[in-house]
Amino acid sequence: MHVTAPTRRRAKRNFRVHFSSILAEEDRAVREGFPVTAVPRTLLDLAIRARPEQLEGYLERAEDRELLDLRAIEDVLARAGGHRGRGRLGQALAIYRPDPAFTRSKFERRFRRAVIAAGLPAPSMNFNVAEYELDAYWPNLRFAVELDLFETHGSRAAFERDHVRHEELKLLGIEMIRITKPRLDREPNAVMRNLAILLERRRFELHRA
Repeated sequence: MHVTAPTRRRAKRNFRVHFSSILAEEDRAVREGFPVTAVPRTLLDLAIRARPEQLEGYLERAEDRELLDLRAIEDVLARAGGHRGRGRLGQALAIYRPDPAFTRSKFERRFRRAVIAAGLPAPSMNFNVAEYELDAYWPNLRFAVELDLFETHGSRAAFERDHVRHEELKLLGIEMIRITKPRLDREPNAVMRNLAILLERRRFELHRA
């Protein structure tokens, strides 16, 4: 149990006490009758000790529960001053900020976040090539990843279109693999390891050509 107090106090058994001389009204909330810190402030405090993947998980959980208010988090970062969690939370929040990598789903954001965390070059998202939209694309390597969800292949016609699309992209010299959400959930490290190998192999092939 973590408790934030306006004055310095000695920690007691089962409690970790934090000191904050200024706790804005926006940083406060009430949950089941108990005074608590609001979600943005809680994320800021958690960022002090959380590993990067843990902090990303907290943000994703907040998003799943529709509690992720980017403006409120940006506000708490702006007034955080020298708070030790400020830099870490700002870095973890980067994937949610508007940037050239337009994403349409949590799956796409999670995939791009995993790619960056693995130290791989960030792909362009929802990139258009020859009237085809590619979920994740590395233009310099002409390499794409199709992020598969069951909902996007709910008919025989969609299944057939996907095969034609894959064939035409192949004729354009674009290599493409498919990654499903269940697989990324089940074995993210293996997915990123294989992707790194395929990107390096593709880089070698183009350089040799």
